[in-house]
Amino acid sequence: MERLDQKDGPLLEGEAARVTLTVKDSHSGTPISRLYPGAWMDRAQGGASTADDCQKKVQSFIGGSILSRPELDLNTYYALSLNEDATISVVDPLFGYGNSKLLTMVFLKSPGEDWALTGDGDRLFVSMPDSNRVAVVESDTWKVVTEVETPARPRRVGMQPDGHYLWVAYDGPAPESPSGVVAIDTSRLRKVADIKTGRGGHDLTFSDDSRFVFVTNEADGNVSVIDVAQLSETRKVVAGQRPVSITWSAQSKAAWVSALDGTISAIDPASPEPRARIQAEPGLGQIRFAPGGRLAFVVNPGKNQVHIVDAASGRIAQTADVEAEPDQIAFSDELAYIRHRGSETVLVVPLKTVGEAGKAVPLIDFPGGQHPPGRLPVATPAAGIVQAPGAPAVLVANPEDKAIYYYKEGMAAPMGHFQNYGKQPRAVLVVDRSLREVRPGVYETTAKMTTAGEYELALFLDSPSLTHCFPVKLAENPQLAAARKPALTIEPAVDKSTIAVGEDVAVRFKISSPDGGAARTGLKDVRILTFLSPGIWQQRQWASEIGGGLYEIHFKPPEAGVYFVFLEVESAGIPFQKSPYLVLTAEAAKIPAAQGGSR
Repeated sequence: MERLDQKDGPLLEGEAARVTLTVKDSHSGTPISRLYPGAWMDRAQGGASTADDCQKKVQSFIGGSILSRPELDLNTYYALSLNEDATISVVDPLFGYGNSKLLTMVFLKSPGEDWALTGDGDRLFVSMPDSNRVAVVESDTWKVVTEVETPARPRRVGMQPDGHYLWVAYDGPAPESPSGVVAIDTSRLRKVADIKTGRGGHDLTFSDDSRFVFVTNEADGNVSVIDVAQLSETRKVVAGQRPVSITWSAQSKAAWVSALDGTISAIDPASPEPRARIQAEPGLGQIRFAPGGRLAFVVNPGKNQVHIVDAASGRIAQTADVEAEPDQIAFSDELAYIRHRGSETVLVVPLKTVGEAGKAVPLIDFPGGQHPPGRLPVATPAAGIVQAPGAPAVLVANPEDKAIYYYKEGMAAPMGHFQNYGKQPRAVLVVDRSLREVRPGVYETTAKMTTAGEYELALFLDSPSLTHCFPVKLAENPQLAAARKPALTIEPAVDKSTIAVGEDVAVRFKISSPDGGAARTGLKDVRILTFLSPGIWQQRQWASEIGGGLYEIHFKPPEAGVYFVFLEVESAGIPFQKSPYLVLTAEAAKIPAAQGGSR
């Protein structure tokens, strides 16, 4: 583990740290890839753990007992839902515990249409067409930290592979409206270029070396090739009538474009003419390459077909008849997923079984909910199916079900789902905070360290089998220690805890300095909250200073019950919920017993 700020000294509580795990073959020293390590940090219990202690600890964490939750789980990820309104749901999908937890909601100025995440997951960029802006969200606080204005309605966004620029395609409502792309510097969060390309709509893709951006201009029937170093358009390449989707093939080193007239074109960034052109039936939609960059999947919603294009031969190798209106393709390492607008069925294609011309495409299916997951209230180019970290599984957003489903590969149906708290999830995105492979055999994540103390970092590998616990010490952070130190010492000063209903009760608090205990006088913003529990009665009053650091209010309890009294001093940063409190019990006045006598 190492500090991200690269400063000397120990790991400090509250700071972000990089956790790195290197896995090699013990005999050959060869890095071992494609593992899913588990890692947790928990308080050390009196000295270093034995191998047996470590094994038991890891088993308890894997078992998911609420009684043995670690202080820091390094296997977590967050599922983000782009909703139909101006919100983003941030959920901790605890599928293993049969539950899910809404962490927070991100509130945008207007509904988002597309989004892109930086490679480290620290920043999220969201296009907002109705506001002519792109929102920038920090993932450590889930707050919008700034907005970048665009010339017209921003729609498609894309992050170039090296993460230096975010590219935003925009177009206005009228033919004469401005149309093109802007480049946003992702570190300085400002617009650095505005390039007029052609009439929209637009889709984007990038060369894998981040040298070129390719932008479709649907109304003009061409593709703009942009030189990233010069931040300027170098040429336009004709790409069929109404090109609608574009993607990059790392194997063929070309951008492949699908057009509504059925044309599929391969564009070389150095050539004014397409390198290859394939003719299919009209009505093509999204085109996406499977891992490896050789086989492209192209949907045709009107014909209920998916074509598989071999970039090496430059022709359609296979065509599959699918469910009604296929509209999106997503990939895991081993499978392709086909989403539909007219069917709740999600089709699955094993990638190892396709690519051979003339053979039928094997199709597996599972229900993506009760309604078609591709039937959206408002269209978005953002993905509705994404791979889940740490397992061969995907998340499927279903707007009409108001849910996101978790499907594990090989199952006949989703293993679970979480409700989106009444919101319609139009797209889903994953922010991965688990250990993931960054180089062959090297797995990393970043995490914010918990409070100071002695810890153990427990690591687990299923295959090859490995369990080990490492000692970790977190030193006290002077800044956090100072923040934890109370600005004031507050003590209730009352004579009795039982009072009578209707009695005029004086409630006093003594306020002093935390250092030497000297009385704090002259505070003008001491406010006291009194409320009845259970019940709805409450009262907020400004306290009067009566001398010697004592501040006082009077109140009359209106009915019998338990009253809680809290104090707030805004100037000292002490809210009601963090102050010491007082509990008073109000009892009804006793009625004297009747006096009897004899005559």
